[in-house]
Amino acid sequence: MRAIVVLLVLGATSLAGPARAYDPNDPANCIGRDWDDAQPLTVAKVVARPRVNFVKSPYDDDFKADTCPAATAACRKASYLVTGDLVLVGRTHGEFTCASYLSPKTGKSNKAPGWIRDWLPSAALAPVAAAAAPGPSDWIGSWEQRYAGIEIKPGGFGGRLQIEGIAAYPTARDFHTGAIDAQVVPGRDSIALLNDGWLPFETQCDSGCRVRMHRVGPLLLVEDNGGCGGLGVTFTGLYHRK
Repeated sequence: MRAIVVLLVLGATSLAGPARAYDPNDPANCIGRDWDDAQPLTVAKVVARPRVNFVKSPYDDDFKADTCPAATAACRKASYLVTGDLVLVGRTHGEFTCASYLSPKTGKSNKAPGWIRDWLPSAALAPVAAAAAPGPSDWIGSWEQRYAGIEIKPGGFGGRLQIEGIAAYPTARDFHTGAIDAQVVPGRDSIALLNDGWLPFETQCDSGCRVRMHRVGPLLLVEDNGGCGGLGVTFTGLYHRK
């Protein structure tokens, strides 16, 4: 009897086919862009008209999208962006670029920030350069994006700026939160800080809140290393000045 049960189990496993494990290192999977100490985040604008659809990774469709990303109907997602939308861009794979897009607020106050991380055709994107030499007035102000706000103001001696920020990540029961409270001297084209800003950004340490900022057109581009708050909290994104 036991032998029969074993044979039945083996037969069912054979019919189901081999299980495909999720491999975050598979270059065909777009999972967003990880923090890189040496490489700042960059921005691109959608130039396709009137829209461009996102493209699947192999892990989509219950790990059955083996041939994706590709310029085929089977790999095309229903979700899309329109001309002029801005995305955070990462690595490329063939004719596609891994892009991250923060979807607009849906009106549900308890809904977590809606990041979409998928492939887009590289031909549908144009790079957006950061400002080359922003002055103090280009940084100063109150900046906001969904579930995060940053205030930058004069910080006293030595040309330092005071940077204060609060971010939240809503869960089913409450919010995870994070904060930035630092004084830092802006660089030639960016702001880079570690914790409270008094240690050089290049200081090697195993933990801590690392943040980089650039001015991109009228927006403030912010990225962090995931160490500035609770689980799921991030300041990364494009901020509008109030």
